Amino acid sequence: MQLKSLFGGSTVASVLVTIGATIGIVLLLGIGYFYIYLPNSTNHGEEVTVPDLTGLNISELETLLAPFRLRYEVGDSSYSASQPPLTVLQQYPKAGHKVKENRKIYVSINRSSTPTVPVPNLLETGGGSLANAKAVLRSNELLPGKIYYQHSPFRDLIIEMRWKGRAIAPGSRVPKASVIDLVVGDGGSPRSFSMSTFVGIPYQNALLRLGNLSLHLGNVEIPADVDTIGIVCFVIKQFPAAGDSVSIGDPVDLWIGPKGYKIEEEENEN
Repeated sequence: MQLKSLFGGSTVASVLVTIGATIGIVLLLGIGYFYIYLPNSTNHGEEVTVPDLTGLNISELETLLAPFRLRYEVGDSSYSASQPPLTVLQQYPKAGHKVKENRKIYVSINRSSTPTVPVPNLLETGGGSLANAKAVLRSNELLPGKIYYQHSPFRDLIIEMRWKGRAIAPGSRVPKASVIDLVVGDGGSPRSFSMSTFVGIPYQNALLRLGNLSLHLGNVEIPADVDTIGIVCFVIKQFPAAGDSVSIGDPVDLWIGPKGYKIEEEENEN
């Protein structure tokens, strides 16, 4: 009688039905939220397969990814001589992976210009070992080219480096993967041989080359209007001249000055 009066005449059974109905409604709302509304609002379970982007130009990516509802972002850039500029070299996630729609694909792009690298000083590091010189070139992302032998008592000693047919000084920057030709000693000991060119190379490298050719330094001349303090000196003139016949042990006179300096040749007096 007390329960009946307390709930306004409702029986215990009706009260329990009301409570049960309330709990059921809450459960239905929870199930609907977590298993119907929430998955639909977050694209839960909707996955797409990542397409292969490698080798494609960056201008093509947006059009290609649009049907997949995917986006892209350039993560970094590197260089490959075998691929055209601005093409995709790598991607993450990889092609074939399953991802949710609207996922961002990170790509690595091939640089539009060839990076440059310094030419190593093979006159020092490659001395006496052609195999070592080739290894040094490869470690500096350069390619060994043709081998030219020159008379020298030291076999395979690096005498000169050439790029595109011209002598090149250590430290000069060339495009990555450039081919560097080498002039090396043939191990013979001729009485005389043709003089190499020293003009245009740093003075210190000229001294190394003299030793490689079994020649020694003669007079060193500096033009009167040149101040060599605090600068890297280059050979601007030599005697004997390139192509002249010299013998092992002969002295070589060098004129040195700033890079690119030209000596005005004196006119012969009548």
